[in-house]
Amino acid sequence: MNNHPDVHEIAGYYRYDINHLPVGLELGESALRIVWDDGRRSEYHYLWLRDNCPCHECISELSREQVFEICDVPLTIRPETATLTEDGRLDIVWDHEAHKSRYHPGWLRKHCYSDEAREERVLKPVIWEKGQIDRSLPTYGFADIMEDDGVLLNWLRGQRDYGLCLVEGVPTLPGTVQAIANRISFIRETNFGVLFDVQSKPDANSAAYTTLRLPLHTDLPTRELQPGLQFLHCLVNDASGGESILVDGFRIAEEMREHYPEDFAALSTLPMDFYNKDRDTDYRFRATALKLDSEGNVSEVRIANFLRGPLDLPGGDIAALYKAYRQFMLLTRESRFQYFRQLQAGDMIVFDNRRVLHARNAFDLKAGDRHLQGCYVDRDELLSRIRVLERTYG
Repeated sequence: MNNHPDVHEIAGYYRYDINHLPVGLELGESALRIVWDDGRRSEYHYLWLRDNCPCHECISELSREQVFEICDVPLTIRPETATLTEDGRLDIVWDHEAHKSRYHPGWLRKHCYSDEAREERVLKPVIWEKGQIDRSLPTYGFADIMEDDGVLLNWLRGQRDYGLCLVEGVPTLPGTVQAIANRISFIRETNFGVLFDVQSKPDANSAAYTTLRLPLHTDLPTRELQPGLQFLHCLVNDASGGESILVDGFRIAEEMREHYPEDFAALSTLPMDFYNKDRDTDYRFRATALKLDSEGNVSEVRIANFLRGPLDLPGGDIAALYKAYRQFMLLTRESRFQYFRQLQAGDMIVFDNRRVLHARNAFDLKAGDRHLQGCYVDRDELLSRIRVLERTYG
């Protein structure tokens, strides 16, 4: 059995292993059904199959992008013939222009859109609170990440699933954070630069650049697209205080949905305004504190008390949003949700800025210096790098 698709079987570069073979085929009025060797049944609509034909007429051999357009075939298109080959391919000759399509079984299985299959494909984050992350914080060595793509993939998967990882043994040279970020992709530049230095400055344009306590927040909620990953590399930390505090915003949202459903609804439907007013820039964005995906799951948290503007809502919604926001923030202050970390020189924490709220206790520079360097890489880059690495490492 040929386990590796040829260039005209897959519209892309991903590897699709054959773990199950089709053993039965039934043609219906508008869709065909495949029975697999483990008993699962998959239904594929004819329009869907024709739309996903991977042949060289439908997919560019150069870019692997689709050139076929579904509006060029009738809605009533159906197979003239449909057969399964000995090695599990699905061959179809269509009743429109006698077009021929061949589908790889690994690809078909991976893209089955039954309720069961779609549920299996959903990436479920590992939701955590203090006790769990204290025991199981994903931790990796800098040299291993830099030298071994297999370790790199494990790190990125941990980052995707937990939203928080620790990297140890990072050289305390300024700019090193960029080297490890570039193992994923390019850095997202902001008005704070490509890299930003978290240290006390006399002309600070952010509370982060003072010795003051920073409350729990996500960075840059004032932007249409909040940064995805945030890297914080500790170059030196001899100051007293300044502990980092991290809270899984998805865990807080889960608590809200279960115990305060009206407040959860308010935070996911009533927008706030976020302002970032600087001498040379003025960023503003209006969005809900909790963003839901198409399945109703929380996909993003947007919170920063010090960057909130005045609420601009119908009068009847003002009190409801204040009540919900207050409840969310009170939950984040509960010790069971808060993970504390005193970063040491050579430590780097990386977290999902659209999920994990972070804070910092005030610190005193009388005992020494404190200097962290950071940058941002968007979520899209993380997920893309994982997929590319999975072509080799599975």
